[in-house]
Amino acid sequence: MLDNEILHKVIRPGRYTGGEWNSVVNEWDSTPIKVALAYPDTYELGMSNMAVPILYEILNGEADVLAERVYAPWVDMESELRQRKIPLFSLESKRPLKDFDIIGFSLGYELCYTNVLNMLNLAEIPVLGSERDDSYPLIIAGGSCCLNPEPMADFIDAFIIGDGEEVVLELLDVYRGVKGRGKKELLKKLASVEGVYVPGFYDVQYDKDGPVKGIKSNIPEARPKIKRRLLEKLPPPPVRPVVPYIEVTHDRGAIEVMRGCSRGCRFCQAGMIYRPVRERPHEEVVKAAGEIISNCGYNEISLVSLNTSDYTRIDKLVTELAAHYPRLTLSLPSLRLDEFSVRLVESLPSRGRTGLTFAPEAGSERLRSIINKNISDASLLETAGKAFERGWTSLKLYFMVGLPTETEDDVRGIVSLVERVRSEGKKASGRRPMIRVSVATFVPKPHTPFQWSAQLDEASLRARQEILQQGLQRKGIRLSWHDPQTSLLEAVMARGDRRLGGVIKRAWELGCKFDAWSEHYHHDNWLQAFKESGLEPSFYANRERSPDEILPWGHIDAGVSGEFLKKEFQKAIAGEETPDCRDNKCNYCGLEETEICKSKV
Repeated sequence: MLDNEILHKVIRPGRYTGGEWNSVVNEWDSTPIKVALAYPDTYELGMSNMAVPILYEILNGEADVLAERVYAPWVDMESELRQRKIPLFSLESKRPLKDFDIIGFSLGYELCYTNVLNMLNLAEIPVLGSERDDSYPLIIAGGSCCLNPEPMADFIDAFIIGDGEEVVLELLDVYRGVKGRGKKELLKKLASVEGVYVPGFYDVQYDKDGPVKGIKSNIPEARPKIKRRLLEKLPPPPVRPVVPYIEVTHDRGAIEVMRGCSRGCRFCQAGMIYRPVRERPHEEVVKAAGEIISNCGYNEISLVSLNTSDYTRIDKLVTELAAHYPRLTLSLPSLRLDEFSVRLVESLPSRGRTGLTFAPEAGSERLRSIINKNISDASLLETAGKAFERGWTSLKLYFMVGLPTETEDDVRGIVSLVERVRSEGKKASGRRPMIRVSVATFVPKPHTPFQWSAQLDEASLRARQEILQQGLQRKGIRLSWHDPQTSLLEAVMARGDRRLGGVIKRAWELGCKFDAWSEHYHHDNWLQAFKESGLEPSFYANRERSPDEILPWGHIDAGVSGEFLKKEFQKAIAGEETPDCRDNKCNYCGLEETEICKSKV
């Protein structure tokens, strides 16, 4: 199936060979349940994803289950597969995907949706769920995008909503019990599992003006609300992950030290849908680091969370890890913008200091209060000054444009703030520092206080980018920004309804895939797909929504209540901040009754 006649014709053939260190190859014929874990992007990105190795270890730990991996083949490999009529296959056994019982897609980014269709088609599996009979695998999906599953409802048989570690085992139990009794019977049983959403058992009605009018289940087994699955305690981390033969995006070991964030940034979906905060004990992290070093040979490990600075006694953990493993390089992503973070990174061995990255997000204190990013200009400048005094010569700053209530003065505030940071660096070190400025476009996301907000139109976004381009044309400053057209598509898919299935399918038929890659994004094809489907992108992305409107994801209970989100939206408009509930009284976000949070009420 895979030979040198193909491999020498494609770039990075190591994407497709399999056989990596720690990969698991179980006996195919004697294993009853076969699962393919599919990541709808390149091998390099997929191998850097943390969800796949967690599920890979859990599933392969079941005596009657084998789990194998598959990633989206790059365009050169796709061409070879189609030309030679070779169906898409897994890495471990090289078996065609259509031979598996279950295919599970990880959906973490909306611009990967067309890749899901492309992978199914390459596997000779119908892309529409309605066209797949009992002879085809069950197609499931999990990940953050599944908190609004509707745009992909036509293609996915069942979605896992929330933490997948426990529910995936319950899904297997259901599968064992009904295997051989038909897909419809299987889906009915799955619909009764908490955290599983079967879109085929729900009907959506629309108002004549376009918004959703109602979402109702059409069988008794389907719950009116699908509640996000929530782990009360994080299970042990994977300590024997597959080690790639080629360089991948994050080429190091990784330990999730904490899941969830309580800071409450109002634009941040992850900060809402992964609540409440759950920390992994220090001793478990230290032990896992040693096992990863032994099992994989890594000399660098990343301590992963949404906000690593907030992990309890992170400084003590760093000290413990350095004492146990003196040759280990530690990576600390997602640090809070304060002097503590500077001291924390400074405590790392010098080989671990790769520069500092902070995210002020907005250029003015007024706008940072609105988004609940509680950082003053003075604090930011003081932190930058301390970093430069301690010898750092480069800093990366993340900002966002198009935030609710933003004015062009707020955008000019980014220019002013970067200049002041640059001046702090020159004053502290006597030389000009390197400041890298990355500017994203605000995308309103489901289950956030800004889910009702509009995204700015393309002309307004480009005007803001022009302000930054002109204002930051300085030596020592490097500016990068997101394409407004891809940000538009992201917003459409993030807040879309089930009708977008036709758009996605048509765009894929027109050649759309790898939409997150600028060289493969074809905006005109997407516009044609919208036009043929009778839908307008602006209806989904650029329209302010009423807090009383039924949202396409209204039947998905993410744990954070609609009442809390509305209250936060109103506080945002008023410029009021909400303190972190880990250090202050409970904010009653809807999760206060869980075992994890109830003691804080």
